[in-house]
Amino acid sequence: MAEQKKKKKRIAKKLLHKYRLVILNEDTFEERFTIKLTRLNVFVLTSLTSIFLIVGTIFLIAFTPLREYIPGYSSTALKKKATELNYKTDSLQQEILVNERYYASIRKVLTGDVSEIELNRDSIANASRNEGDLDDIVPNEQDSLLREKVSKEDKYNLFASENDLSSFVLFPPVNGIISEGYSIKDKHYAVDVVLAEETPVKATADGTVIFAEWTLETGFVVILEHANELISVYKHNGAITKSQGDLVKAGEVIALSGNTGELTTGPHLHFELWSKGYPVNPTNFIDFQ
Repeated sequence: MAEQKKKKKRIAKKLLHKYRLVILNEDTFEERFTIKLTRLNVFVLTSLTSIFLIVGTIFLIAFTPLREYIPGYSSTALKKKATELNYKTDSLQQEILVNERYYASIRKVLTGDVSEIELNRDSIANASRNEGDLDDIVPNEQDSLLREKVSKEDKYNLFASENDLSSFVLFPPVNGIISEGYSIKDKHYAVDVVLAEETPVKATADGTVIFAEWTLETGFVVILEHANELISVYKHNGAITKSQGDLVKAGEVIALSGNTGELTTGPHLHFELWSKGYPVNPTNFIDFQ
């Protein structure tokens, strides 16, 4: 016990024993600087300096651009660029989905691959249900006059019941005799208009050329995209005067009629109208005579 106390006293004496640090001029031995120290002071001072250096280094690395040079840390610019690329990737995925649906519609337009279920929209279904009932109805004179007036007003309005299309007027692409009409039963979603070869084929409305190429079955084909999700198709042309991406006005010549493709039986125009991915009867909106 006594030895432990003596040992503690010796340690305390060593820690508190005073020393003098003197800096002398080597030539004159003049004292230039002097300081009194103890071992305890030196230990405390060294510890505080070490702690200050460690904390300062941590702050320097964490809150300054110097951290970019530390292995494992990514730069701010790189993180920002990665975030932007992530947003762009998400946007591109959404755009790809929209384009895939759009191309699926165009594929249907080109191949005519439409099932009867897809064609069974409200307007077509109602028309089919009412077709048999109309034969048994004998309208009076006033009713006939009213029907004729409404028919003339809606002749050139595509889906007049829809507000956004109520004033959409279509231009006849050609004038001629219809050799084969629109038929859902026969899956002929178009009208065939007999023409002399090299007759100008005109755009039915303002739009953009989204397809202008040769196909084996239908020859030279032009497809236009219009407002209100409307697409018009012109097949069996003898020549095309527009290219994909061109903007056209209603009545502007886009092709010359012909007799091209394996499915043609003579010079004519095969004309289709598609609204929101569904075929519609062109004669409901266009007078070809």
